[in-house]
Amino acid sequence: MAKNKLTRAGLEKYERELDELKLVRRKEVAQKIKEAKEQGDLSENAEYDAARDEQRDVEARIQELEAMLKDVEVIDVESKNGKLTRVSFGCSVKIQELSSGEEMTFAIKSANEAKSLSGVISDESPLGRAILNAKKGDKVSVEAPMGTLEYKVLDLWMEKD
Repeated sequence: MAKNKLTRAGLEKYERELDELKLVRRKEVAQKIKEAKEQGDLSENAEYDAARDEQRDVEARIQELEAMLKDVEVIDVESKNGKLTRVSFGCSVKIQELSSGEEMTFAIKSANEAKSLSGVISDESPLGRAILNAKKGDKVSVEAPMGTLEYKVLDLWMEKD
């Protein structure tokens, strides 16, 4: 089975979320269930049903995070003298789509951390795979449903966590 790749910041974020779920949310939900039980008849108790649903969701997320973090590989960005020489996992990049001139900026992270609407794409996405290892000034091609798109790498840098 493949390891789950994460940036150091991504690992810390998921560890914090897991701690919050285990140490805080579990107790809050248990208290809601206790209070709902004290109201009597559970067969028609919407608060009890809602609390049990919330408990199920919290436990499912805990299991999901534990499974992800059990087999994790933290990827650190490679650099020379503190400067990036190639597009790599965990870095940010600015590219230009050559036919339209449109410029885009995003970070390249794992599928677990990707949020395209927030400017984070997966290293496994077609664009992510195409620009990995490219240098500033390189041109890359990406096959898309509408045809081949060409991009130029304008800049790359490491985000400060």
